[in-house]
Amino acid sequence: MSVVLVVAPHPDDETLGCGGTLLRHKSRGDSLHWLIVTAMDSARFSAERIAHRAREIDQVAGAYGFGSTTCLQFPASRLDEVPCNELVAAIGVVVGKLQPEVIYLPFPGDAHTDHRAVYSAAAAVTKWFRYPFVKRVLACEIVSETDFGLAPDGLAFRPNSYVDISPWLDRKIDIMRLYAGEMGEHPFPRSERAIRALASLRGAQSGFAAAEAFMLLKEIVG
Repeated sequence: MSVVLVVAPHPDDETLGCGGTLLRHKSRGDSLHWLIVTAMDSARFSAERIAHRAREIDQVAGAYGFGSTTCLQFPASRLDEVPCNELVAAIGVVVGKLQPEVIYLPFPGDAHTDHRAVYSAAAAVTKWFRYPFVKRVLACEIVSETDFGLAPDGLAFRPNSYVDISPWLDRKIDIMRLYAGEMGEHPFPRSERAIRALASLRGAQSGFAAAEAFMLLKEIVG
């Protein structure tokens, strides 16, 4: 059994980026954990909306069977205002406690600044001499963020790892639907059709009916 941690800048990133892979991990008996870095703040969102999001998080956590869900409560869409050392320290506490062998992160070239900040901070807590239990680190492909990142300097998502999610694609989409208001009709990027199309494309690249793609950033084999 492996301990698996998905680090999500916002709720729904875990499902869009690696929902099928998480379900595959669960089917194999791995221990799943969810770290949500940001939260809605009362200055911009109503108490009703914040409470509704909390219920969504509980429902999604139950659907995956997460062993733990940690919400760091940093302000959403404002991580560029948070000192990086604060993010590193907060994420480091969770990683040190859970001791995951596998970590899923957002891709550093994503369009959303929160994703880039989370990647930078989380990558800092995968150093072998401080976190020797971390054996695999992968960057996720998050539809509507990874594909919207403009990379004239060459920082583009180039997958080198694929996971067959054919048996779990329908369940991934069902879980995504738990986020009321996050999905829309095609051609909205977070539509069922778009999610299925990306899974089909990645499957065609790797020999499966449906797949999720990742960039393998680190692997230690002892």
